[in-house]
Amino acid sequence: MPSRSKLPTSTPTKPGFIQKISSFSVEDLFARKRRPPTPRSVYLDAPLPDEAYTTHARGLSGLFGKRGVHHEGKGKLGREWVFPSNQNITSKYTVITFLPRNLLEQFRRVANCFFLGIAILQFFPKFSTISPGLVILPLLVIVVLTAIKDGYEDIKRHQSDRRVNHGHTHVLVGPHHSHLLPNGLHQHHGEDEVPEGGYANHNHTEAKERTFVPGLPQGAQLGKLRFRKKQGKADTPALDPDVVAPRTAPNEKDGSARVGLIDGGGDQAQRGPHPKTPPIAAPGGGPGATNQMEEEEVVGEEDDEADEVGNRWKTTLWEDVRVGDFVKIYNNEAFPADLVICSTSEDESVCFVETKNLDGETNLKSRHAVPELTHLVDPASIARHARGLRLDAEAPDVNMFRLNAAVVNEQTGVKSPVDLGTMLLRGTVLRNTKWVVGIVLYTGMDTKIIMNSGVTPSKRSKTERQMDPQVFINLAILAVMCVFCAITGYFLERNAYKNGSYWTFWDDRSDDNPEINGLFTFFNGLITFQNIIPISLYISIEVVRTLQAAWIYLDKEIYYKPTGTRTMARSWNLSDDLGQIQYIFSDKTGTLTQNKMIFRECSVGGKVYRGDEQPLDEPSGGAPHQPVPDLSSDAPLKPTPSTSSTADSPPPATATDESAAPDQVVHFHDAQLLADLQAHDSPQSRALHGFFATLALCHTALASEHEDGSIEYKAQSPDEAALVQAAADVGFVFRGRDRNILRLQTPFSDVIEEFELLHVLEFTSARKRMSVIVRKLGPQSGSGSAEDGEEKDPEATDMVVDDEGQVFLLSKGADNIIFERCAQNEHNNDLKAQTDKDLELFANEGLRTLCLGYRTIDEEEYEQWSEAYHEASVALERREERMEEEADRLERNLNLLGATAIEDKLQDGVPETIADLKRAGIKVWVATGDKLETAIAIGYSTQLLARDHNLIIIRGGEFGQHNSAYAQMRAAMEQFFSEENIPERLRNQPPRLERHSATLVRTTSGVSDLVGEDNGQRQGGYALVIDGAALTHALGEPWSSDLLLNLALKCNAVICCRVSPLQKALIVRLIKDNLGVMTLAIGDGANDVSMIQAAHVGVGIAGEEGLQAVNSSDYSIAQFRFLKRLLLVHGHWSYMRNGNMIVNFFYKNIIGIGILFWFQFFCAYSTTYVFEYVYLLLWNVFWTLCPVIGIGLFDRDLDDHVLMALPELYRYGREGKYFGLKPFAIYMLEGIYQSVVVYFFIHYSYNVTTTRTDGWDIYLYEMSTVMVIAGVTQANLFNGLNTHAWTWYIVFAVFIGIFLVWAFTAVYSAIKPETFISNVYGNNMFLFHSAYFWFDVIFTVVVAMLPRYIFKAYKTIYHPNDVEVVAVVQKNDSQHDWEHYSQHDWEHDPALQGHAKSSFADEAEAEAERRRASSQYPPSRPSSQYGPRPSFHSNRLDRTTNQGSRMDMATGRTESGASRGFDFSYEEGGVAMSRLQSRLSEHSRNRTPHASSTDVSAPRRRPSRRRKGTLASIGGSVSGSISRFLPGRPRGDSSAKPPPEQ
Repeated sequence: MPSRSKLPTSTPTKPGFIQKISSFSVEDLFARKRRPPTPRSVYLDAPLPDEAYTTHARGLSGLFGKRGVHHEGKGKLGREWVFPSNQNITSKYTVITFLPRNLLEQFRRVANCFFLGIAILQFFPKFSTISPGLVILPLLVIVVLTAIKDGYEDIKRHQSDRRVNHGHTHVLVGPHHSHLLPNGLHQHHGEDEVPEGGYANHNHTEAKERTFVPGLPQGAQLGKLRFRKKQGKADTPALDPDVVAPRTAPNEKDGSARVGLIDGGGDQAQRGPHPKTPPIAAPGGGPGATNQMEEEEVVGEEDDEADEVGNRWKTTLWEDVRVGDFVKIYNNEAFPADLVICSTSEDESVCFVETKNLDGETNLKSRHAVPELTHLVDPASIARHARGLRLDAEAPDVNMFRLNAAVVNEQTGVKSPVDLGTMLLRGTVLRNTKWVVGIVLYTGMDTKIIMNSGVTPSKRSKTERQMDPQVFINLAILAVMCVFCAITGYFLERNAYKNGSYWTFWDDRSDDNPEINGLFTFFNGLITFQNIIPISLYISIEVVRTLQAAWIYLDKEIYYKPTGTRTMARSWNLSDDLGQIQYIFSDKTGTLTQNKMIFRECSVGGKVYRGDEQPLDEPSGGAPHQPVPDLSSDAPLKPTPSTSSTADSPPPATATDESAAPDQVVHFHDAQLLADLQAHDSPQSRALHGFFATLALCHTALASEHEDGSIEYKAQSPDEAALVQAAADVGFVFRGRDRNILRLQTPFSDVIEEFELLHVLEFTSARKRMSVIVRKLGPQSGSGSAEDGEEKDPEATDMVVDDEGQVFLLSKGADNIIFERCAQNEHNNDLKAQTDKDLELFANEGLRTLCLGYRTIDEEEYEQWSEAYHEASVALERREERMEEEADRLERNLNLLGATAIEDKLQDGVPETIADLKRAGIKVWVATGDKLETAIAIGYSTQLLARDHNLIIIRGGEFGQHNSAYAQMRAAMEQFFSEENIPERLRNQPPRLERHSATLVRTTSGVSDLVGEDNGQRQGGYALVIDGAALTHALGEPWSSDLLLNLALKCNAVICCRVSPLQKALIVRLIKDNLGVMTLAIGDGANDVSMIQAAHVGVGIAGEEGLQAVNSSDYSIAQFRFLKRLLLVHGHWSYMRNGNMIVNFFYKNIIGIGILFWFQFFCAYSTTYVFEYVYLLLWNVFWTLCPVIGIGLFDRDLDDHVLMALPELYRYGREGKYFGLKPFAIYMLEGIYQSVVVYFFIHYSYNVTTTRTDGWDIYLYEMSTVMVIAGVTQANLFNGLNTHAWTWYIVFAVFIGIFLVWAFTAVYSAIKPETFISNVYGNNMFLFHSAYFWFDVIFTVVVAMLPRYIFKAYKTIYHPNDVEVVAVVQKNDSQHDWEHYSQHDWEHDPALQGHAKSSFADEAEAEAERRRASSQYPPSRPSSQYGPRPSFHSNRLDRTTNQGSRMDMATGRTESGASRGFDFSYEEGGVAMSRLQSRLSEHSRNRTPHASSTDVSAPRRRPSRRRKGTLASIGGSVSGSISRFLPGRPRGDSSAKPPPEQ
C-alpha cells in the first residue's frame, strides 16, 4: 500500500503571524539596504548631462550633502547617477551597529530575557535578596563574554575585507585626478579645470563605509608580518582570488619586472618579491590616512611614463575603483570590478579568463574587446578618443549568464553591443594574456559575484533552538508554582487576617495587606524559584563549546602537514550541529577535485599502458644520442637554469594547466610503451606513432617556449593540456603554432615536422568530438644539429613516396561517437571490441575517456568538401545544421587508434569519505558550475553515483513550453513513482496540468539502447541530475518547487550542474526551509560563499581558489576527507556531550527547586527558603557544576577509531536521539521524583521524632542542610551514572562537588558569629554526630538513583542499541579490528541479541559484496605485462555487476549501462575559436588550390624521406599505407577511400 503521508511543500503552512515571527532574522534588520536597481549611463571623460540633476541651483554652494550630491549651478544629482563604491563588506558589525545588533542577537534567547527581568525585579527593595549588582553580574558576564567572542569573529571578517579592498590595480588618472572629501565622497573637477588633452572621470560614487579595523595595531601588522614570514618559501599559501597582492609582470617597454597582482591560483614560480604591504589607515579612515598611504607605499606609484599631458596609469586600491574608470589588468591578475573590454595585448583583441570562482569550471574562457573600443590602448589614446563615448547598461542583475549593454558614440550615433562575451567579471582571473584595458561598469554591490552572495548570517545551533521550548516549559512550571503559591497564600492570609491571627497585625497598610500580598508572593516566587532556568547553563555552554573548538583545532588527525593548516572552528557555537547533519551540499572544483588533469592510462592497438607510478615532480628528460627518449633517466623534463639541453635533443616540453602550479605536473611514463615504440618495424610501434602524433596535433593549445628552452602548454581546457603533455612525455613534442602552421618534434629525429592547419571542427556538447584537418608540409630543421645524411629505414626506403601535401583528418571524442564513425572492417571491429573492454576498465577506475581516430583524405575530396563547408558556413538559413552535416559527412570511415584515460585528480580520500558519509545516512548533493557530462563523470569517480544507479536527467525551460522542467519532472514521477500519485497530491498545482506537454519526444541514436518498461526499476535506486536552466524555473515556480522537492527525496543522490552561486544558496534553502533538516555546505571558492552562508553549518576548504569561502565559513578544513572525522567523531561527541550536559543541567536544578517548592506546603506558601541562601547561591557555582562540565568536555560513548570505522552509528545524532523534548521530559520527571524522595523522607524522619539526644526540637537549617548534602550527592552521582566513559577527569568532576559541599558545611558551620554572622553556626555539632544524618543521606541517594540504575541495566541487557552493543565489544575486545567490521557476522553475533541486526546486517552484506567484487576486478589481461594500479584494489568505487540506466527526460532517450566517464571541458562557441575558424576560412579561400593528384599536367612534388613518428607514416602510400600502419590487416583492405595512384 503506497504511503499517503503529507508531502513536503515549498510554501509556508504556518499562520501568517506565526510565519512572520519564525521568519524574523536579525541580519535582515541590519542588512545594508540595497537600493532598487536601475539602468545606468556612464559617460567617459565628459561631464554628466543636465538631466542627471533633478533640481536647479538655488543658492547652493556645491557641497556634497548626506541625501545627495549637489553641483553648483545645476542642483541636486539624481540618486541613480551616484554609483556604489567598490568596497566589499562581509562583516556583520560596525562600531555603531555592534552593540544593538549583538544585544538583539543575544536576547533572542528567551532565557536571557527572563534573567534580565529577574535582575530588574531585584532592584526593587521589596524583592531584593542580595545586592542587585551581584544579581545582574552573571547575566553581564554572559553578555560580555558572548559579545567578545562575536566581536573577535567579526574582526577576522573585517581583516579579510580589508585585504580584499586593499588589493592593488592600475587606474588611468589625468593631470588633476579626483580626490576625497572629508565625508568620503569623490569630488570631481569641472570641465574647465581639466587641461586640454587631460583625462578625468566625472561619474560620482557613494562614500565608503568605515570600519574599526584600522584602529587595531595587531590587525594592522597582520598582513605585513605574514608576507615577511612567508616570503621566498615555496609553500606560500595562495591568497584569496579576490584578495590580491603585488605580482611581477613583464613591462612592455623595457622588459623588466613591474609590480602587478597575485591571485589565488597563481604559480609560485612566477611570483616576484613581495613589496611592503600598504599601512593601515588611521582610525576613522579619513582622507589624510589615504593620502599618506598613497605617498609612502606602492599605492599611487605610476606604472608607465605619463604622456605629454600627464595622463598615466596609477596604482590604486580596489575599494577606490569607480564606475567609469579605465583599468589596466596584467596576466594572472584578478579583476576588481565588472569591466567592459576595450583592448588586449593579443591579436584580434582576444583575452582568456579563468572563471572557476564564478562557475567552478577550470577551462579557460575567451573574451574579446568591443570593436568600437579597440583603439583605446594607452593613456594618450584614451584621453584623445574616449570623450564622446557613453556606456548604456541595464540594471544590475543576479543572472550570471546574461548582460545587456551598449557602447554609444554620441558624435556618430553608432551603437556597439556589449554582452558577457565582452565583459570581465569580478572574481575571474586574466590568463594567457599580457594585459587588458577595460572600463568599469559595475562596482561593489552591483557586481555579479557580490549580488550572488548573501549577507553574513547570525546562526544559532539546533540544540540552542530546541532549548527555547524547554525554557518555555520551565517558565510555565515556574509560573504555575508562583501562581499556586500566590493564590494559596492569598487565601490563607485573608482567612488568618479575618480570624485576627497575631502575625497579621500589621496587614492593614497599603503595601502590606492580604489583597496585595498575593501579587508580591508571585514575584517573590519568581526570585525564589528562578534557578529552574539556570543562568549558569548558558555560561557553561559557551565555555564547553569554546573548548570543543579547541579540541578540533588540536586534533592532529585533521591537521594537513603539507601546508601546516589546522582544522579551525570559526563559529564556536555550532559544534553540536556537526553531529546532526542530514544533507551535505558540496561544490566540485577544488572541493572534491584538485583542479588537475593527469594522463593515467591509454589503450593503443588493443594494448593497455597504465604508466609507471611516479611521484609528483619527478620529470623525465631525453638522454643524448638515443633514438627514443629514456624517460626513466634523471634528466629533468623541464630543465632548470642549471640544466642545459644537448644539441641532439632539444628541451622537452612541460604542460601546465593554469590552475595548477608548474611544480605539480605529473608526467606519463611507461617502460613497456617505450620498448614497443623502439621496435620500429612492429605494427604496435606504428600504432603508437599514429596515436601520439594525433594527441600532439588534434587540439587548440598554445606552446610557450621559455628562455631555457622548456615549453609550457597553455590550453583552454585542462584536458587538452594533459593530452598534449602526455604526447610530449612520450617524445611527440608539440613545438607551437605559427598562425596556421603546426610544428611537431618526434622521438627519432631532430627535424621538426610541419603541418598546415586547414580546419578545426570544434567540440560541442552535441557533437561530443573534435577534429582537425591538417596537411603535411616539408620538414624544417630543428634547433638541434640534424644530419642530412641520416641512414634511412630499410622498409621506409622501399615505401618512399611523395607524401608532402597529404591531408589527414584527426579526431578525438566519446567512445560511442568515434566507434560509430569507424570504417566497417575486420581490423576496426576487432580493435573496437578490445578497446571497449579497456574503456570499461578505465571507467571502473573513475577515469575520463576519449577515443582517437584518423583517416587520410585525397586532395580532390578535400577540395570538394572544403568548398561545401564554406558554403554552409556563410549560409543564411540552417547555417549550424548544414555545417554539422558537412562535418559529419567527412568524419566517417575513421580508423580507430585507441583510447585515453585521464584522471580528474580528486582530493585525497574523497571517494571513501563520500561512501562513508552515505553509510552514515547523510544525503550528499553536488552543486557545480560545470557542464552535465563533467558533473556525472565526477559523480561516478567520487562514488556519489553507483554503477547501478538509474540517472534521471532534467534539463528544461519555462512552464508552459514544450518539455518544460515541470513537464520532465512530472513525467519522471509518473514513470518511476506512479504508485504514489505524487503530482496530484502536491499542495501547489500549476495553472493547468501539463499532461500533454509532458509527453517526451523519443529520439533514436545508433549508440543508445532503448530499454523497456523495466527502466528505473532496477535495484540500484535513482539519482537526479538537473541543470541550471531547469533549476531557474523549478525554483521560481511554486508547483515546480514542490515537484522538485519530492522528486529529489526519492533519489539517493542529486547533482546540480551549470548552477550560479545564487542558485546554490536557493537549493540549500529549498531543503533547509521546507524539510526542517540539518544542512551543511562545503566549498572553497567565492562562488560557494552564498551556499556556505545559507546552510546551518558552512565549511570552507583552504584550497587553490583562495580564502573567501574560508572567511565566510563556520569551520575551515584543508582537505575534504577531514569532513568525515569532523562529523563522525567531533560532531558525534559534541552533540552527545552537549545534549547530555543540558538535560543533566535541567535535572540537577529541578532537584534544588523541588526541595524549595515542597517546603512551601509547610511555610504557608510564603516562598521562604528552606535552607541557608548561600547553599542556593552556590548550587550552580560549586556544588553541581563540575559534573555537567565534565560531561560536556570529556564524555565519550565510543572511541574515535570506532566511530570512524562504523559510520552507521552517526544516525543516532542525525535522528536527534541525544537531545529533544523526550529526554528533557524524562530528566525533569526524574528530578521531580528525586526531590520528592529527598525532601519528604528527610522532613518526616527529622520531624516525626527528634534527632536530638537531649529531646529538643530540631532547627530548620539542621534538617535542610541534610537535604542539601543529599541532593548534591545524588545529583553528582546521577550525572556520573549518565556518563559513558569514567576517565579520571570525570571522576574528579563528579566527586569534587560532593567533597566541596561536605567540606563547606563543616567549615561554614564552625565559623563563629564574631567572625562572620550566619544562621548555621554550630550545625556541624548536630549533623555529623547524628545517625539520622548518615542514614538519610545514604538512603535517599540509593532510593533516588535506583530507578535510573534499574532502567539502564534492563535496557543494556535486553534492549541495547547499536552504540551500547559496540561499546561492550570495544570494552571486552580492545584489539578488535573495526576496519574490517563488514567481515564480522553481526547477524548471528550473540552479543547483538538480534537488536542491532537491522543496522548492520544489510550494510555488512553490501560492503562484503563490494570487497568481493573489488578483489576480483579487473580480470587479468594478457595484453599487459603490468598488474593493475593500486587504485584498482581500493574500495573507492562501487563495482557492482548490475548496470544502471540513464534517462534524459528532455529527449526521452534512455541509455543502458552507466556512463563511461567521457568528458572534455571546452568552451563552446568561444570567441577565440570563432576567430580561429574565420582566419582558417579566409586562408582557405585565398590559398592557391593544390593540383589534383589525377591531373597529369601537375608538376611532381619533390620526393622526401618518410620519417618515423610523424603522420607521414600513417597515410599517403601508393600501395596502401593504411594497411601498413594498422597491424594485422591484409594489405589493401580498407573501407576508407585510398589516395588515387599518380
